[in-house]
Amino acid sequence: MVHREELTLKHARELDKQDSLAPFRNEFYLKENHYYMDGNSLGLLSKRAEEALLTSLNDWKEHGIDGWMDGQEPWFYYSEKLGEMTAPLVGAEKEEVIVTGSITTNLHQLLATFYQPRGKRTKILADELTFPSDIYAIQSQLELKGYSPDEHLIQVKSTDGYTLSEEDIIGHMTDDIALILLPSVLYRSGQLLDIKLLTDEAHKRDIIIGFDLAHSIGALPHKLHEDGVDFAVWCNYKYLNSGPGGVGGLFVHNRHRGKKPGLSGWFSSRKDAQFDMDHNLTHAESAGAFQIGTPHILSSAPLLGSLQLFEEAGIENLRRKSLSLTRFMMDVFRQELSEYGFTLCNPLEDDRRGGHISLQHEEAARICKALKANRVTPDFRSPNVIRLAPVALYSSYEDVWETVQILKGIMENEEYKQFENTRNVVA
Repeated sequence: MVHREELTLKHARELDKQDSLAPFRNEFYLKENHYYMDGNSLGLLSKRAEEALLTSLNDWKEHGIDGWMDGQEPWFYYSEKLGEMTAPLVGAEKEEVIVTGSITTNLHQLLATFYQPRGKRTKILADELTFPSDIYAIQSQLELKGYSPDEHLIQVKSTDGYTLSEEDIIGHMTDDIALILLPSVLYRSGQLLDIKLLTDEAHKRDIIIGFDLAHSIGALPHKLHEDGVDFAVWCNYKYLNSGPGGVGGLFVHNRHRGKKPGLSGWFSSRKDAQFDMDHNLTHAESAGAFQIGTPHILSSAPLLGSLQLFEEAGIENLRRKSLSLTRFMMDVFRQELSEYGFTLCNPLEDDRRGGHISLQHEEAARICKALKANRVTPDFRSPNVIRLAPVALYSSYEDVWETVQILKGIMENEEYKQFENTRNVVA
């Protein structure tokens, strides 16, 4: 029988000493003696993001309308610049990515563009575990084209309530499916789907496939261009730390280059033709065509500073540390909390796990409240899941150790019983 060495605070501190990414922690505004484990919902503010926002504010202050072309960071090309900086994180060519809109407006745009029912191909395939707004968007787009979501939205079932089987998804790729939309990482369990496998299988059947990268971008590398993914959407305020309600992003593969956007707008225009003011749209040939309205500069600016940090750190390095942090957290969890009724519902294998840990417990809501009262910021997902996300850019192994020790103390002393087991308005 193999006996594991008992993990201690000393182990955590030794891992921190060996961590080449540790200096990036100083780039962020962290509270002393507070353990932030909710970067998969909203990333923390960095000094670079703050500086980039102040630059755009100063451009407005100094230049007024001329900030569009004459600012330190000209606003007219801002979305394209951010798209080019984001492209390496998703494995894309620079012209395949644009930073614009929000994740759901971008999803509406790409569904309107790529969902083109024909013949018996009228259905959209999704899953029952995906984030609700993706389903709302699909239902809306079906109804706009005159189809009933009850009949034309197919959702793959989960056998355990937390994970999906790629084989089950592929089994639902029937000849009446026009388009597939799936999450790259499931928001509850943190399961990472096999994007290449699913894309290959969809294309064998002549089905368009897109992915929602909300819970993977910035936490792990992608190869969207190489894998042949048709389109993808994401938000930038989780692992990419762009700020609350920060601008979203999208990817459209170059094989669709020149495709007319389903929803056209002012900034869909080719840059050199936009101010011709012609009522016949000359849309951009790049992903810029899928913009609709004027860029939201003050919610885009923080992303510029944040992406500078990602360029310096390297997404492959961040992924290695992220996996190491979550592996360490699971090991400490098993050692310290095995007797308190928790179940790990995220995949254990590195190649199947995103950037967070998911714990199931019948008292999850009140445990999360107790954690917040004890200097830990977790995330609750109804009905019974606690998500903990140590983020590679600013979390330490000591943070992970202390988080688990605080949770152990809460369970030992039954501190959670002083709280109601119901979610807050924003959970």
